[in-house]
Amino acid sequence: MNLGSSGLEAGLYIVAGPIGNLGDLTPRAAEVLRLADVVAVEDTRVSARLLRHAGSDRPMVPYHDHSAEGVRARLIERMASESVALLSDAGTPLISDPGYKLVRDARAAGRRITTLPGPSAAIAALTLSGLPTDRFLFMGFLPSKQKARGDALGEVAALRATLVFYESGPRLSESLAAMAEHLGDREAAVSREISKTFEETATGTLTELSARYADAPPKGEIVVIVGPPGEAAPASAEDADAALLEAMERLPVSKAAGEVAKKLGLDRRALYDRALELKA
Repeated sequence: MNLGSSGLEAGLYIVAGPIGNLGDLTPRAAEVLRLADVVAVEDTRVSARLLRHAGSDRPMVPYHDHSAEGVRARLIERMASESVALLSDAGTPLISDPGYKLVRDARAAGRRITTLPGPSAAIAALTLSGLPTDRFLFMGFLPSKQKARGDALGEVAALRATLVFYESGPRLSESLAAMAEHLGDREAAVSREISKTFEETATGTLTELSARYADAPPKGEIVVIVGPPGEAAPASAEDADAALLEAMERLPVSKAAGEVAKKLGLDRRALYDRALELKA
């Protein structure tokens, strides 16, 4: 076992911090923050408050989106003989931040990697939303440009899953309106300031929520939860005929019937009989 100077085994420690209430810091996370040889943080001013709460006086090293490659390389080198704790400004590191590169390179270098699970705003907002949680997709922040945002939403419009977005107050109403346009006017929830004094979750359709925040952009960290699409209407006879005619231009009758049955959720035998009628 390779111990750092503090007695903690050398390597990388991914430490989940609170998303608001400092009391959510786990005892194990506090211990690692007190013992680590160095703490890699997004913002030293933000993390200093948490380190004080944990009773830690360990040195901090900035590590964020704009850090040079050399910063990561030096941290990887230090992990050979020292313990390095990775801490984000709020919640679990690597969720919507660049920390994965540090983990990737640490693993490639054969360093020991330990994760200390804890709060995550995305999961906390899901539990507050009252929307299905059995299948969900984390989307992070949408692109700021209109076309790129529409393209990103279009990619997941048909996905039968709850969608999770991070958003800022000034962009919130516009983003909700874009979601309604590209996903349909689904049920949604907007959670902000989770675990803090002014925690709030508002629910409604995407259009209703967009109107709610149009003239009053909220402050604080925001998570938007969008429910899955409703059940699709059953395919009509006209839909089936059109799909069969298109498929038969490429495939034999049997295979065309099988393809359309799978695509539209209809009976394959009935589609085969209908395909023969159409061909005749």
